[in-house]
Parts: sequence; structure tokens; C-alpha cells
Amino acid sequence: MNDTTATRPVPGRRRRGRAVAVAGAVVLAAGAATAAAVGFGGRGTSAPDVPDLPPATARVVRQTMLDTDEEPGELGYGAATTLAGRVAGVVTRVPPAGRVVRRGKPIYRVDNAPIVLMYGPVAAYRTLAPGVVGADVRQFERNLKALGYGGFTVDRVYTAMTTTAVRRWQRKTGLPQTGQVELGRVLFAPGPIRVGAVTAGVNQNTGGGQQVLRYTGTGRQVTVRLEVSKQRLARKGVKVRVRLPEGTTVAGRVKQVYTVVQQATESGGEPETRIEAVVSLGDPGAAAGIEAAVVTVVFTAARRRDVLTVPVAALVALAEGGYGVEVVEGTAARHLRVETGLFAKGRVEITGAGLREGMTVGMPR
Repeated sequence: MNDTTATRPVPGRRRRGRAVAVAGAVVLAAGAATAAAVGFGGRGTSAPDVPDLPPATARVVRQTMLDTDEEPGELGYGAATTLAGRVAGVVTRVPPAGRVVRRGKPIYRVDNAPIVLMYGPVAAYRTLAPGVVGADVRQFERNLKALGYGGFTVDRVYTAMTTTAVRRWQRKTGLPQTGQVELGRVLFAPGPIRVGAVTAGVNQNTGGGQQVLRYTGTGRQVTVRLEVSKQRLARKGVKVRVRLPEGTTVAGRVKQVYTVVQQATESGGEPETRIEAVVSLGDPGAAAGIEAAVVTVVFTAARRRDVLTVPVAALVALAEGGYGVEVVEGTAARHLRVETGLFAKGRVEITGAGLREGMTVGMPR
């Protein structure tokens, strides 16, 4: 059944006021009986018996409840990373914004020699030469092997055989055949990169760590910033729905969650902590042609299947504590104790002895 509530007044009945608690209802009933027996203005006639029924009702509905929340997000290519120039010389070629660069390909050129992209998590931090040992050596050798250069063992040691393979790679790439890989000649990134913005121009000197360009990954993703109070929504691996500007809805999944500090604005105020969630799209092609946009991310924090629900307004606070509902059966009404579960979209999950689907419960007007 759906969660549509049915509202109906009870015909032909006059309501004296709904009891908020069972104990209160008993007291009111006793007072009314006493007044009837004594009479008003010296008359001995008794007042007519008027049932104390609610002014409106709703049905107990069985349904699946979802605790959802919609938050704005930014569709793009993720956070940008700065590429600093480490090789001294003059910039002779830069890529246009939007270009995708893959393993073994030049990103930009200094003195007409390429700065090359290779894949890996370890940032280049030193010159690689015979005798050097470390994880960065293994990473570089893996890239040489992937590019088709062999004759050496992929390990942590830069050997004479590695040197020979490096010279072959340098000759093919148009670099001086030194057998060494100078710091800054190779950029290591987790995968292909997309040039976001170029900040160094042709004919500009570089080599002192100046910013040359900024780049991102090539995958489309959505970044959402949440208040700390809503961090229950964003958990790594949680499925979400992303509504694109034209109305299309795409499945997504939270792949990263971390805390960021949002700096105060110029108008004042204190820095605020936010939860930042990165959402990947199940179908990246759905966002084709959209460079950047504000989208809506629908989070589902909780799901309760096949439960009984009523409108939240149907709950009655009992004098002895806890909650109940006022069950209406024909011209009679009684209170039934219930336990509450999930609250969502104006309804509440309830359980209790004697509770069943289709029951009529009282509602305020």
C-alpha cells in the first residue's frame, strides 16, 4: 500500500476535546458523568452521551520507509593538482586546457624536451640513477616495462640493465641519453590526467618550482559538502542518486569521505568544519558534454522494508510515558501503546501488540 493518508470527520458527532493521555481521558470522563448527575442550573435532567472521537482520522499503512535527504553537489573532474616546473629552461610548448595525457606522453616541453607522464602513487622526489634503491625505482621500472622496454628485472634497485633500458627510452622520447632520470623529467599520477588550466606561457623561464599548470583525473565525479550534523548520510560505499541539470537521474556511489575546514568569508565569521563526499557516477557517459554543473545528490540514510506507519501527528504522548495511537472503531475510540522506529517525510514506523494494517487512528484537525 502507499502512504497516502485518508482524512474524514466523524459525521453526526460533537467533539468535546481530544484526550492527550489515557489517564487524562479517564479523569475527563469522570468529571462529565458527575456534571450530568448533578445537573446545571438546578435542573435534574442529564446531558446526552456524546462519544469523545477525534475530528479526523488516518489509516495504518504498510510500506517501505526511506530516510532520504537531497544535497547540492558540484559535477566536475575532482580536485585539481598543481604541476610545478623542476627542470630548468624555457617553456617551449604547453597543452591546451582540456587535453587528456596518458602514460609515456609529453605533458609540456622545456627547451623542446618533453616532461613525461607515468603512472604510480609515489611522487618523484629525486634523480634516479645507477645504485639508487627504493619504491620509486620499482614504480619507474614498471612504467618502462608497460611502455615496451625490457631487459631488466622490475625491483627496487636501479641496475646497469635498468640504465640500458632508460637510454633506449630516452632516445625514443627525444631526451639526452644519460641513463639517468633527472628530478622533474617525469610526473607520476594515479592514471591519465586532464589539463585543467595552464598558468605558464611559452618563452617563460621555469625550473624553480613555479606552477606550470593544474590537472585533474579524467573521471567525472560529484563533490558534496555536508554539515557535520549530516555525516550519517555519507559513508564510503553508500549508493546514491544524482539528478543532472536536465532532470536525468544517474546511479552513483560514495567513494571518498573526508573532513575539510571551510575558511571564513571576508565578511567575517569563524572557520567551519564540513564533511566532503566524493561521488562517482555509475554511468559516466550520462554526463557527457557537461563540463561543470550543480547537481542534486539524493542520499538514503536508512531503509525500513514492510513496516507499519502512521502520520507523525497521529502519535499521542501517554501519561505513563511513551507513545500510543488513538484507535477509532465505529463510534468508539481507545488508546493503543506503540513503539516508534524510523521517522521520515512526516510518517513514523510503529509496532505494538494488536496493531494491524488498515486500522483507523485519530488525527488532529
